[in-house]
Amino acid sequence: MFETAELGHKIDKKTYRELVPQLRADLLDAQYDLKESARHPVIILISGHDGAGKGETINLLYEWMDPRYLSTLAFSAPTDEERMRPFMWRYWRALPPKGRIGIFAGSWYSIPIQASIEGQMSRAELDQRIDQINRFEQMLVNEGALILKFWFYLSKKAQKRRLKALEKDPRTAWRVTQWNWERLKTYDRLIEVAGHVLRTTNTPWAPWIVIEGEDDHYRAIATGKTILDAMRTKLSQSEKLTTPVAPVLRYDIDGRDVLTELDLSKKLSAKDYEDQLARWQGRLAELIRRPRFKKHHALVCVFEGVDAAGKGGAIRRVAAAMDARDYQIVPIAAPSDEERAQPYLWRFWRHVPRIGRVTIFDRSWYGRVLVERVEGFCSEADWLRAYAEINDFEHELVSAGVIVVKFWLHISKDEQLARFQARAETPYKRFKITDEDWRNREKWDAYHRAVCDMIERTSTGAVPWTLVPSNDKRYSRVMVLQTLCKRLEAALDGRARNKR
Repeated sequence: MFETAELGHKIDKKTYRELVPQLRADLLDAQYDLKESARHPVIILISGHDGAGKGETINLLYEWMDPRYLSTLAFSAPTDEERMRPFMWRYWRALPPKGRIGIFAGSWYSIPIQASIEGQMSRAELDQRIDQINRFEQMLVNEGALILKFWFYLSKKAQKRRLKALEKDPRTAWRVTQWNWERLKTYDRLIEVAGHVLRTTNTPWAPWIVIEGEDDHYRAIATGKTILDAMRTKLSQSEKLTTPVAPVLRYDIDGRDVLTELDLSKKLSAKDYEDQLARWQGRLAELIRRPRFKKHHALVCVFEGVDAAGKGGAIRRVAAAMDARDYQIVPIAAPSDEERAQPYLWRFWRHVPRIGRVTIFDRSWYGRVLVERVEGFCSEADWLRAYAEINDFEHELVSAGVIVVKFWLHISKDEQLARFQARAETPYKRFKITDEDWRNREKWDAYHRAVCDMIERTSTGAVPWTLVPSNDKRYSRVMVLQTLCKRLEAALDGRARNKR
């Protein structure tokens, strides 16, 4: 992929000075059009060889464009806070909102490439990370993002010349350290690893742009024109480009599905409930305090279910077993303006717990394939893609040591009506019942189909759904606590066995 960047591209100073004023004006116009449309974020990755002009190019973009609508994120070794969360967490937090441009100096490519060069990551592990990155970038593009990935290239001889020139000039000598000279020794290995990474991540939705970096003028004009043309093309598109998706097909010909076959008659007596509640809350408290959990795991609990199925009551019984300093309850409602300006999963990534902590989601990312699907709040293509995007998200959490437990609390249609009426007639419960709840009830069958599709497509081996019969609240609450304890025990004991 580097052959065209070894041709000795150059632009003389006179031509450069003639081109820059118009290019700057056009870039500013495109930037303001981007801001006004507020439909797309622009993500610019600046990667490449040491001395190839990465920093100079970023500074130039700040000079040529309005810095108020630019942000630059420089990623080096992860902080302690970042190491306590999944690999992609810090990049999700840094994504620019729609209408803005984010420049990444160092990105999700930097650590895998460096680790592979140093022998800390095998080729198989590198390819796994590449697959994760490709899916991540595809999701961003499906959400409307423009991703521009630049690799500034220098031949080995050119890199040596550049480093010497930078070192010789008092104004730039500070940029060259012994570390840069040591890195030059691994040039051939970098070319091998980077060539593999660029080839396998050079996707139709986020291709690499390789630019020769020895001539400052050529590099600057080539980068500026590429950004300008890409932004103009993106802004001219009337519709969001998305990956093709296949429709959901269901064949429940006999009327049986995972919800109709759920035994809603299960009950617990008041005495059994009190005994088992105390038992499983105590067990959960002990498991959360285990040193193995505190050092290696986090817990994410997802509560979804039919309106009035008892999610709030179940959550309160789970929370009562833990120290308030160790958990966070995140209620999910309609997204805010800030959240709408980001990819759909952004608002959930920001609440991912660090190792040793617990996050409880009262409703969750499954809103996209439930309420947004049924109510038409997103396109069919968006919610059809969401199944795979959600699976990727959850499996990223699991690979980082997060134990993800998902509950669907289900009640019959008659039981829901009884609870709605009781809420409406009880003064201190009236806040729990809204006009929207009654409207949702009218779409019971549509939600039923959506739930069955959701369970079928997102109940995976690592993150299965637990379907909870909830006509009896006592039974439901105990089942939730019991399931949490068993999942925690399996994860903690499994790790202990692996260590032995």
